[in-house]
Amino acid sequence: MAKLGIDKDFLRDFGELERSVQERVTEVFAKFEDATHAGLHLEKLTHARDGRFRTIRIDKFWRGVVLAPETGDSYTLLKVLPHDDAYAWAARRRASVNAATGRFEISDVAAVEATMPELARMADRAPKRLFDGVGDADLVRLGLDVETLAFARVLTDVVQLEASRTFLPQNQWDALYGLAAGLTPEEVWAELGVAPGQEPYDTGDLTAAVERTPERVVLVEGPDELMEVFRHPFALWRIYLHPTQHQVAQATFSGSARVTGGPGTGKTVVALHRAHHLARLGAGPVLVTTFTSTLSASLEAGLRLLADSAGVRDLVEVRHVDQLSYQIFSERHGRAAILRDKEEKDIWRKIVKRLELPFTETFLAEEWRQVVLAQQVTNAAEYLAAKRAGRGRRLGTRQKAQLWQAIWEFEEELKRRKVWTYETICVEATRLLAERTEKPYRHVIVDEAQDLHPVQWRLLRAAVCESPDDMFIAGDTHQRIYNNRVSLREIGIKVAGRSARLTINYRTTAEILAWSLGMLRGEPIDDMDGSLDTVAGYRSQVHGLPPELRGFRVQKDELEALAGQVRQWLDAGVKPPEIGIAARSNMLADSVLTVLERAGIPGRSLAKAQDSDDAVRVGTMHRMKGLEFRCVAVVGVGEHQVPPANAITPVEEDELTHAHDLQRERCLLFVACTRPREQLYVSWHGAPSAFLSGFAG
Repeated sequence: MAKLGIDKDFLRDFGELERSVQERVTEVFAKFEDATHAGLHLEKLTHARDGRFRTIRIDKFWRGVVLAPETGDSYTLLKVLPHDDAYAWAARRRASVNAATGRFEISDVAAVEATMPELARMADRAPKRLFDGVGDADLVRLGLDVETLAFARVLTDVVQLEASRTFLPQNQWDALYGLAAGLTPEEVWAELGVAPGQEPYDTGDLTAAVERTPERVVLVEGPDELMEVFRHPFALWRIYLHPTQHQVAQATFSGSARVTGGPGTGKTVVALHRAHHLARLGAGPVLVTTFTSTLSASLEAGLRLLADSAGVRDLVEVRHVDQLSYQIFSERHGRAAILRDKEEKDIWRKIVKRLELPFTETFLAEEWRQVVLAQQVTNAAEYLAAKRAGRGRRLGTRQKAQLWQAIWEFEEELKRRKVWTYETICVEATRLLAERTEKPYRHVIVDEAQDLHPVQWRLLRAAVCESPDDMFIAGDTHQRIYNNRVSLREIGIKVAGRSARLTINYRTTAEILAWSLGMLRGEPIDDMDGSLDTVAGYRSQVHGLPPELRGFRVQKDELEALAGQVRQWLDAGVKPPEIGIAARSNMLADSVLTVLERAGIPGRSLAKAQDSDDAVRVGTMHRMKGLEFRCVAVVGVGEHQVPPANAITPVEEDELTHAHDLQRERCLLFVACTRPREQLYVSWHGAPSAFLSGFAG
């Protein structure tokens, strides 16, 4: 029975094909499993560089290119192109096995041969070559084949290497790029997921190489799985991993573990694969969680694409943290009345007035959340002894006594009204879990970990027993968009020695990434485990246009120009759902939707958008978290809008909180600006935001 693999790059191509061609491709390959070699009409190419390439008829105009094994029945669909283009594509290329990684590769041999003579002439005239300091033995151990090694030896400039990315095998190009960036061979081995001294793989066993290259090839069993793949080509393209990421996702840890990394480095995809891997092992239920319902829905959609059987899907539960705490709470107490934000502010305001306190209601609320709840303080003595790290305003004993009185009255008022906050529900749910000898989960996977509050972390710690592989945490403190700060060690989650850092951005161009990172360079951002994080080493291997920055006199001009920019993207072939527009406020996002409507451009709020909506996505910077688009416009980045005054604690009230607020707002802008894959447009009216200092002329 024939087996079929589908090259990841074809999934991207498939989404661009006309519907009639997609249907014909699906029809042809749905019959693949039961077809014989002859019945498939696989045609061998004459004068091909690789005798294992075949073509298959899709219709009169379109042909598929298939990699056929010399023995066995495993085939891989590589391309579907117009007839002549399909033959030309196959004639230029060769499939191979990387001796270092064991991965399946395809190289454009014709392109290497065409560029070599001119590069060799340039090398003869150059004083030195790009890889003079690296020996052949190291290059071979990094997986370079004979052709790529010869090519590397005539390179004199990194620009030549960057131009070769389109035709060299990916793993081999990655190795050369890492060396050119200054990494040692040992560091490149680590990036490629190769252990120094590892035995080379059998370069003649292409079938085995395809099977161990899940980041490039999706293997399907039967027409049902094939149909599922073709229904979600873009989504599936995004959930395949680099070999290094696969190592993290499938490792065995002696306890809790963590993966960090900048935007677009694949942390979320690693977390999804981790959940899938643990579920397939069958060792108890797996919880996948994050901090909002929007992100939770996105995780669930990704897991649906990964889960290959009902048994695996049944073992994975996706819930955001507040949903989990409410479920545990309600099992014991039934439904709870939740205190609304406005009601909470009114209670604090009345307490301030009644006690004649020299504090604002905002300061009191933050003291309650960031000190009392965060440290599980239950009485005045504990509060007097509590550490107030992260709270910049110094307090004497008398002031602490006043504050504790206010907090005690607030908590008593909650009891009197019989209402709860999300935090107090979480605290009670944690208490209930602590009473259980049997925990509800065997493994807990946490995404966007940097935005969880300490009470939420304690809930998750209580939901799973301490054991190997108990918790897996993915996050990036440079993308913290709320004021929650935590030390994992202090709440009983130990990840020392079990952390991995991802540095290669697979989403954003090098130009957009470098510009965005510039906003955070020098910021002292914690790593959630007692040290500082860094943006050093983050890089992208894809180049494109630099961000476009535009200032205007008034908002009307800014929004009209935005509509013009969106129209340009649409006219260039970008689909409406591939365009995202971010604003700091809901009010500005609504204004953007109005302007788009007036310009005849379909727009949809991120809060209401469905996958099927053929419209530009518009929302707040907070809503952009975890999303990606081909093109993104970030608007209203003016001095009075980013950051907004009401989001910043006055420096005279609390100096450290003021600094944290500014950092949070800077990180929020960073998150919005790292959503695009190809183009970033940033605009403002009046003076630009201070965060753009040095970037906006």
